[in-house]
Amino acid sequence: MEVVNTLGRRKAAVARIYMTPGKGEIVINNKPLEVYFTTGVLQYTATQALLLTNQLGKFDIKVNLDGGGVKGQAEALRLAISRALCEIDAENRSVLKANGLLTRDSRVVERKKPGQPKARKRFQFSKR
Repeated sequence: MEVVNTLGRRKAAVARIYMTPGKGEIVINNKPLEVYFTTGVLQYTATQALLLTNQLGKFDIKVNLDGGGVKGQAEALRLAISRALCEIDAENRSVLKANGLLTRDSRVVERKKPGQPKARKRFQFSKR
């Protein structure tokens, strides 16, 4: 197996990964996973696809993360890893799909409209 290259997106975050067989090292923007995602929740989110398919420690993953916040980046990475696992072995697809990890979450922030303070908020109405 050569390098598997996939892409994951969430809000403004984009994750490009290069997955190869190895010892389980995950390097994000030249930093280890534990340094880049400091909280346990974000580390779990990023590696959730590997945990569900019992593949943790079998692949080296090099990640380029760009844009968005840390939660969006972790979810973008999760989608990219899920897509890579499906490319490697099609049997992983049913497990990942049942847990909703193959769906691209397309929700983004609604734009602010002109003449209004926010996207949906209106200025106070005065009858007189």
